[in-house]
Amino acid sequence: MRGPIQTDGPTRGMIVDFDDIDRIVRKVAVDLLDHQNLNEYVDNPTAERIVAWLWERLAPALNGLDELVLWETPNACAVLRSSDFHLAPPLER
Repeated sequence: MRGPIQTDGPTRGMIVDFDDIDRIVRKVAVDLLDHQNLNEYVDNPTAERIVAWLWERLAPALNGLDELVLWETPNACAVLRSSDFHLAPPLER
């Protein structure tokens, strides 16, 4: 998984302490999902649904989150950008 914090505007390229990002991602996602059945957390856990699930949990903790990329294989990934939210209906729960 990768994702820039801010890709445009006055904070473009701003550096955030990686330890802070690592701590947040571990707490919100890795520690919760590692070695777990993803079906218990995400209905029909496709890469697209997982990255949306991650966004819902990471965005409040990573102010300015602009993009998440979740790699399913070395050649296939799901990308979610903040600009995508005005295009899509709300996620089903």
